[in-house]
Amino acid sequence: MKENLSTKLLRSKLVDGQLVPGGEIALHMDQALLQDVLGTLVMLELEAMGIDRVKTQPTVQYIDHSLVQQDHLNADSHLFLQSACERFGIWYSGPGNGISHPVHMERFGIPGQSLIGCDSHTTAAGSMGMLAIGAGGIEVALAMAGEPLYISMPRILGVRLEGSLPDWVSAKDIALEMLRRYGVSGGKDTIVEYYGPGLSCLSAMDRHVMANMGTELGATTTVFPSDDATLRFLRSRGRERDWRPLQRDEGCPYDMHDIIDLDKLEPLIALPSSPDRVVPVKDVVGQPIYQAYIGSSGNPGYRDFAVVAAIMKNSSIAPGVSLDINPSSRQVLQLLAETKELGQLIQAGARLHQAGCNGCIGMGQAPAAGRNSLRTVPRNFPGRSGTREDCVFLCSPETAAASALHGAITDPRSLDVPYPRIEDPMRISSNESVFISPLPIAEARKKSLKKTENTPSLPRIDPLPDSLAIPVLLIVGDNISTDDIIPAGGRVLPYWSNVYETAKFAFEPIDPTYYERASSHVRTGGHVIIGGKNYGQGSSRENAALVPALLGLRVVVAQEFARIHWQNLISFGILPLVFDNPLDYATFEQDTLFTINDLHEQLAAGEEVHARTSSANQPIIKLRHALSTRQLTILKAGGVINQRRPAENE
Repeated sequence: MKENLSTKLLRSKLVDGQLVPGGEIALHMDQALLQDVLGTLVMLELEAMGIDRVKTQPTVQYIDHSLVQQDHLNADSHLFLQSACERFGIWYSGPGNGISHPVHMERFGIPGQSLIGCDSHTTAAGSMGMLAIGAGGIEVALAMAGEPLYISMPRILGVRLEGSLPDWVSAKDIALEMLRRYGVSGGKDTIVEYYGPGLSCLSAMDRHVMANMGTELGATTTVFPSDDATLRFLRSRGRERDWRPLQRDEGCPYDMHDIIDLDKLEPLIALPSSPDRVVPVKDVVGQPIYQAYIGSSGNPGYRDFAVVAAIMKNSSIAPGVSLDINPSSRQVLQLLAETKELGQLIQAGARLHQAGCNGCIGMGQAPAAGRNSLRTVPRNFPGRSGTREDCVFLCSPETAAASALHGAITDPRSLDVPYPRIEDPMRISSNESVFISPLPIAEARKKSLKKTENTPSLPRIDPLPDSLAIPVLLIVGDNISTDDIIPAGGRVLPYWSNVYETAKFAFEPIDPTYYERASSHVRTGGHVIIGGKNYGQGSSRENAALVPALLGLRVVVAQEFARIHWQNLISFGILPLVFDNPLDYATFEQDTLFTINDLHEQLAAGEEVHARTSSANQPIIKLRHALSTRQLTILKAGGVINQRRPAENE
């Protein structure tokens, strides 16, 4: 039977289950990727579970988020992570090497292998024919210990690309077109697979842009073939030995199908403050801008910076505009310096920042309140930039550069210059010595974790009780992101390794009183949160589940959950339920008493769960769950850590 590439990759890693959409499957993970602000929790989880040495090869810890060292906290965290890498047998990529996703492609990505990462944009490695999936840190820790990753078998959406990109239109515009069509939740439990003749105009790093932003669709991952573009990428970095061709079978079926005619695309832009508020750039030209931001994992390739340098050549940015250049990797920064494009950018008035995530996660480059910021980053959730009252647009490097020249949103097609078509050099040099390889086992076992007060051991979460009578403490709307649950930015990120300190910021953007109110209910059984559609979208940050669990959150009832956060809730002993009738969402008010009796029996009996409320309008609510027997066992234990913690750590 003819198969699409996604199915081939899934089948090659299948440990258990059937490749039937909706059923639970288990997948072997070859490689693992960690970033620093969530990697700290993963290392503490390895310690709590008594793991001696990781089995995924390679496993790489990147320092790419917490780079602003305004005090000792981030530097201490780096030392802790390096010590954990020494102890558990993990590669260490220190500050300045760059963002995990493009650096992993440059140094470690191998077509046909599977990759799990504690970052939702791990999916970017699908650009080179990998099965790359973002997950909560506890799932990553288990995979690193040699256990499979469990997911719901996705549907496969085949997207045929036809034609070729016009001048002034690039890969970011394809990603935005997908968001315009499907929205931020239209890809849930779906793998997006691109194929067709239009692929020939897309480099491996162009594909990275699209695979990275497939996460904004809610997709499980994105898959591209491994073809000549992949070979060119690996060969230019001296890694052609790692290449292997991977293709779909001609005429293979898909669960869903779509076509994008690249010839008909135009420059697009996502309006504040959601990645799917996409309109043509021509519809919003003339709006003044304060900032144009180039870089992040959303546009990390050499050409994404070089095209801006070419547009800026012999020109200057408009007065009052901040053009922020955030190189994605040390390799790209070195190449820009060698080709003189870095000098062109600086001459044009650009501000140069260190290689890393930086402003994408609110760590620096925060815009002025209420001023328009055009960014090539993948997300523009409210406040993610570091400014709560921000006004962030998502666009291509071409649109950002044209707008920086004119001081207002500008359709790049209106520029009176030839379109610069940029290709990667045939050979790109890199310094391999900046990566620290794992220690031999005997030496690693002599190492200990360099912990501080900011890296306390993980707490024990109480097992899920058989009956609940707890208040509704918070009611939120649609598309609540993990940024809303646990904020990022320079004020909060340094504490992400410390769940007790991070708890003080929980749900702060939505309700600053949540921490105090939740704390008062911990000893009386905890509380419930009511949510709308796509609850928990965005970042894979597991502390958005762990911290509320610490504060007594026992149940979240929503109209719909985002995939990774749904699993994170289960992993930390929080029961995720959905309304059988979405209209019942309106029944709840703050402090409504929520009661469930015989909970364990109800969960084991089937999908239905009946709850009682103190609401006179709707005293009995029918709810549903989609938990497997495995997940029910985790919930009853109070989460994965409780379930796996060695007896001597009790």
